[in-house]
Amino acid sequence: MPTPIYHRLLTWIGIVGAATACVGAALAEPPAGAAPAAVPAPVVAPAPAEVPAPVAEPTPAPASADALPLDDLRTFAEVYERIKADYVEGVKDKTLLESAIRGMLSGLDPHSSYLDKDEYREIQVGTTGEFGGLGIEVGIDDGFVKIISPIDDTPAQRAGLQAGDLITRIDDKPVKGLALNEAVNLMRGKPGTEIRLTIMRGSEGRSLEVKVQRDIIHVASVKSRTLEPGFGYLRLSQFQARTTEDMRTAIEALKKENKGEIKGLILDLRNNPGGVLNAAVGVSDAFITDGLIVYTQGRQPDSKLQFKAGPDDVLGGAPLVVLVNGGSASASEIVAGALQDHKRALIMGTQTFGKGSVQTIVPIDDTTALKLTTARYYTPSGRSIQAQGIAPDVVLERGEFKPREEPEVGSVKESDLRRHLDSPPAPDEAKADDKKKTLAAEDLQLAEALNVLKGLTILGRAKGDGSAR
Repeated sequence: MPTPIYHRLLTWIGIVGAATACVGAALAEPPAGAAPAAVPAPVVAPAPAEVPAPVAEPTPAPASADALPLDDLRTFAEVYERIKADYVEGVKDKTLLESAIRGMLSGLDPHSSYLDKDEYREIQVGTTGEFGGLGIEVGIDDGFVKIISPIDDTPAQRAGLQAGDLITRIDDKPVKGLALNEAVNLMRGKPGTEIRLTIMRGSEGRSLEVKVQRDIIHVASVKSRTLEPGFGYLRLSQFQARTTEDMRTAIEALKKENKGEIKGLILDLRNNPGGVLNAAVGVSDAFITDGLIVYTQGRQPDSKLQFKAGPDDVLGGAPLVVLVNGGSASASEIVAGALQDHKRALIMGTQTFGKGSVQTIVPIDDTTALKLTTARYYTPSGRSIQAQGIAPDVVLERGEFKPREEPEVGSVKESDLRRHLDSPPAPDEAKADDKKKTLAAEDLQLAEALNVLKGLTILGRAKGDGSAR
């Protein structure tokens, strides 16, 4: 027999339905000369999603597509009551309702979610660059936790975790079927403690067990160095609130190191999971002198935004190469897509992740919020990033540099002859050759990008316009 809880839920459903009908009736205008229709007394209930437009005659308005699905809500009430009555253990109303909210959002897409007090605080702290954990950006893929990218200089990167790895177990607990926030909570813990992750890696074709030591994660989103005289390297690991400012400061430092001139720059966005939209716009604007950077489109008018570039280029038109891979997502793809569409940079690497949706943080109260997908990103040429990603201009797979082994018996050279004349290489040439070998051994993709950047510089000089492509 239905209990008072069931009746309370049905009563609430009835009140909301009545409120919707009352608002519609109140807005209906009577024909000329007719007595005005009585307005029902206000009902305390949530406002409907959309208010029906006024009609010319006091005929019943047709059912709106956004009308509350009363039959489905009654089903919800029955399920709720059955759980309260028959579940093996008692469950608090708050727990059931919060789980229902999480279920509604997780059923939409992989990025929409409900943020409780702790999660809301974490996401606010995450954009400033300091938080606790392993140092990985994760999502859900077919019930498993998928690593979108490891963050630079974190326990996850040092342990060898890679973009695309699927986490199947956390310590001895299977993750299949867990909500993302539950899996993330399992990976959190006291700094210094160890966690065992069982992962599936496509290139290996088997399960691997990786031990990672938890730590406080301090993310420096911008790093820079001079690769060779005149050629700079800029690494962006995330897009945070200060990324644009820090990047401009780093470029000025590179200019000083190179006597005021940068011949070319490599912008490394590999394994950059994204971050703050305004930071991505600011980074793109630093290299583009006019036109559209990115635009967004959604159902609501305030979700339709356009971001345009200012007149300055911090490199003065010097060649630019951008490195991307499957771990480059969201804001990284905005930057790569904008620079590619404007033909301002050559994109090298592999296909990017393909996250082209906008998540808006919608506070419910002071401690909880919704993270809700509200729009899609589009590049200046109108390309959708969602589930497509950015295709590089030059495909450059991840590789490893292995010096060629010299044969035991080689051909006779001048240097093998007795009393040959010595001709040692110039000191600068010898150092440059050693540095090139070291860079290739450290990061083959970066070494290849540097070679291409030098070629673009030479080509720009030949054209006399300093163009990057």
